[in-house]
Amino acid sequence: MKVTLANPIYDVVFKFLMEDMRVAKIILSALLKREVVELEVRPHEYAKDLERNLSIFRIDFAARIRQDDGSLKLVLIELQKTFLKSEVLRFRQYLGAQYINPNNMQCCEPEERYGLPIIAVYLLGHRVGKIEEPVLYVSHKSYNYDGEEVTVGIPDPFIESLVHDSIIVQIPLLRGQVNNKLERVLSVFDQTYCDQYDPHVMKMDEQSFNDDPDLTCIMHRLVIAAADADMRQDMRVEDEYFSNITEAKNEAAKKDAVIAEAKKEIAEQSERLIEAAKALKAAGLPIENIVAITGVPFGVVSNL
Repeated sequence: MKVTLANPIYDVVFKFLMEDMRVAKIILSALLKREVVELEVRPHEYAKDLERNLSIFRIDFAARIRQDDGSLKLVLIELQKTFLKSEVLRFRQYLGAQYINPNNMQCCEPEERYGLPIIAVYLLGHRVGKIEEPVLYVSHKSYNYDGEEVTVGIPDPFIESLVHDSIIVQIPLLRGQVNNKLERVLSVFDQTYCDQYDPHVMKMDEQSFNDDPDLTCIMHRLVIAAADADMRQDMRVEDEYFSNITEAKNEAAKKDAVIAEAKKEIAEQSERLIEAAKALKAAGLPIENIVAITGVPFGVVSNL
């Protein structure tokens, strides 16, 4: 049987989805490939930036994740989702704000305080260059002068305060791939399940995921969202917003094309006039007359 889910590509649905801490733990655990034991939403969560025709939806978490030895490690997770191609600078600005935030420091003596490790997670509604992997893990390592990896004393809180790992999800490349736990969880973002008549909802086979309680939990949350009339209205508002952005960008692109063509014509005309001025000068016509005929500046004609 097909079930109707709200499409989490929409900010309002994604916010509703991640407000459920059980669901948030499931998604983040799958992304990190480690169990998220404790999760807390940080201040200024659900920040939506609409400046410069840009929409980036952001949620910041403090998480305790279980390590291989069973210990718990406190990290910051900055989760950002964008549907449009976005400025890298804006992503960097968000990260910069996390680095300088004094609330993101380990609690100890002032001279021994270090920043909490940051993991940046990007859910992108577009592709990154020519990278074919739907999920990309970018991890930092330390090397000595000879290029040999340094493992003694690593990880170190000083180093972890200054660098961060990243996880990049290219939603357009999910395309029905379900080869592991993460792809199974991320399948609810796969736009190939989107209803062909209504982009606000997705149609998925309930029987395919009955054996996965985590995915069932996520789908149940999205079923609730799909049945919410206010949620549907908010999705329509987002459609209008993105439609206006697309229209504005198309108009700007048309104007840029007209300006570029005009500049090209002016450059070609200037070249023709200079060639004419050269010919007139070679014929012995006085410079003053050449300037009057061609409009080429006196100094330019003099140097021909």
